[in-house]
Amino acid sequence: MNWYADNKPGTPLPTLLPNPKLNDPALYLPGPGLRAAVDVALALGQPLLLTGEPGTGKSQLADHIAWYFELEDKPAVVPVQTTSVAKDLYYRYDALGHFQHNQHSGTALDPDELEKQFINFQGLGKAIREKKRMVVLIDEIDKAPRDLPNDILTALDRLAFDVPEVKKSYETKPELAPIVIITSNSEKNLPDPFLRRVVYYHIPTPKKEELLAILAKKMTNIAEPNQKLLVEHFDQLRGEQSRLRKKPSTAELLLWADLLVKMKFDPRGLEKSEKLSSELKDKLKQSYTVLAKTQEDLEALYQQLEL
Repeated sequence: MNWYADNKPGTPLPTLLPNPKLNDPALYLPGPGLRAAVDVALALGQPLLLTGEPGTGKSQLADHIAWYFELEDKPAVVPVQTTSVAKDLYYRYDALGHFQHNQHSGTALDPDELEKQFINFQGLGKAIREKKRMVVLIDEIDKAPRDLPNDILTALDRLAFDVPEVKKSYETKPELAPIVIITSNSEKNLPDPFLRRVVYYHIPTPKKEELLAILAKKMTNIAEPNQKLLVEHFDQLRGEQSRLRKKPSTAELLLWADLLVKMKFDPRGLEKSEKLSSELKDKLKQSYTVLAKTQEDLEALYQQLEL
């Protein structure tokens, strides 16, 4: 696997062969607690607020629910930013693009054409406008300004919004309200009024047995005994004795395993009864760039490899 590292100009680029199972919503494995939290949110018609380490599958739950209930559309996403305001829950208006169009065109657009070209409907706006059940993902709500969480609740109460730029209004019925999944990395506290009106669940870091079940579902091109060896090694790297400041997540385990397949790495060399060869150590060091996110953690992984 030396398309660049061997330093030979003119080497053909590799053919990208992504593993479709890594992001297949049908293969998502929610634990009993998460399944119960989804049922509570559906029964009450309240948003489901998810916390948990990055890479534990918070955002992927939205795709899984849309697949599970055979909804027509993929989840509609609200891209939360530090500058987000209430209107961004519904749509974004390309004012600059509209201005440039007016500067270069002698004719004004009618409302329908203006909406088509310069109004980009966001998560809640799409769900309300389409008037059908949809999953709406509001990702990383802790990035938002202080008022936005409460604006979300107001939006869900109202289920209607105006687009003054095109002099239009949209609304939907309560029975067609979206299924709202909200994720947070717990980087800052959320308002108490908001927390009182959501269903909350924290996705725990998967245990070794759960990691093995996930790997078995998504990496069927790795033999079962080898899957166990990879999970055992991964678990040791991030275990209690680990000196990593940012421990790798489930998502990184899957990428790491996928990379090792591409590297033609033989996991049998990881068996405790075997001493790692120099070749295997070199391949593992190369692969650790997927697991470590800082130079300090990368060096810690190298040191663990020498123990």
